[in-house]
Amino acid sequence: MATIEDVAKAAGVSASTVSYVLSGKRSISAPTRRRVEHAIATLGYRPHAGARALASSRTNVIGLMAPLRSGVDVSVIMQFVTGVATHARDVDHDVLLLTQDDAGGIERVAAGSMVDAIIVMDVEADDPRLPVLQALRQPTVLIGLPRDPAGLSCVDLDFEAVGRLGARRLVDDGHREVALIGSPPEVLDRHTSYADRVVRGFRRACTDAGVPYDVVPCEPTPDGARRAVDAVLDGAPQTTGLVVHNERALPHVLARLAERGRDVPGDVAVVAICPTDVALAQRIPLTSIDIPGELIGGVAVDMVVARLGGGQPAETRLIAPELTPRASTAPRGA
Repeated sequence: MATIEDVAKAAGVSASTVSYVLSGKRSISAPTRRRVEHAIATLGYRPHAGARALASSRTNVIGLMAPLRSGVDVSVIMQFVTGVATHARDVDHDVLLLTQDDAGGIERVAAGSMVDAIIVMDVEADDPRLPVLQALRQPTVLIGLPRDPAGLSCVDLDFEAVGRLGARRLVDDGHREVALIGSPPEVLDRHTSYADRVVRGFRRACTDAGVPYDVVPCEPTPDGARRAVDAVLDGAPQTTGLVVHNERALPHVLARLAERGRDVPGDVAVVAICPTDVALAQRIPLTSIDIPGELIGGVAVDMVVARLGGGQPAETRLIAPELTPRASTAPRGA
């Protein structure tokens, strides 16, 4: 394996000059830089990550806090993680994954200068990690939207608009009694930001349209889905439109509707809030509002890189939702 001394010898320069070319800390003449770069390419030299960090005061590592809490769909979480990891690679960064849900891990990697920046997922409305994140010297980007970001950058799907869009689709199709089968109770009890915002948007759209509605939390299990569907249909038998925001419960919701003799979309229309692949994997292709996890993860990396470059103020970016009609919805009476 080539060393920095090998590169220096091949380029006819000192090892310190090679280091300056790699770190960019000093101006090097164009001819010299080209010789060094040619030697690096010819020898296949790759600087040791620790040495590179010492030379540049940067690790080229982004910390990603993706806590695996109860009630979350790990497959959906991994789409966000994939977006962060693949885009980080594109901009010459590695990712250190943190799966605990407390601030201790953040403080440990930040104090030890293990990462240049941190991306945090599964954000709550009043997230207890925020004071620690706000005190860090490393820039932080939240995938989620707390009630008060207070100087932290945020990116997420506009989940409040998602809730409105799902409700409005049903109302525009002529449904006059609708319901939201939502996230698991523990997710709502934690006031996880995305779940709260979906409920808020759904309620607002139904209230504005003057349409009766119900919101029912749902455990992501067959029994949980059965209980949620039964709660909706027993409480309001005239319900003809459902928005489902619970990826793992989706197939069980559809199964219970069939057991109750409700045809989709003839008797009950269904709009799913989920990644496209989940909507297409059901027994009937579902009208859905996509959760573009990989896209959002990539945007989070772009925001981190911009803040590392200096001069980029804290900002919030909300991705506008898109609804794709499929076989699970139809105008009422059509």
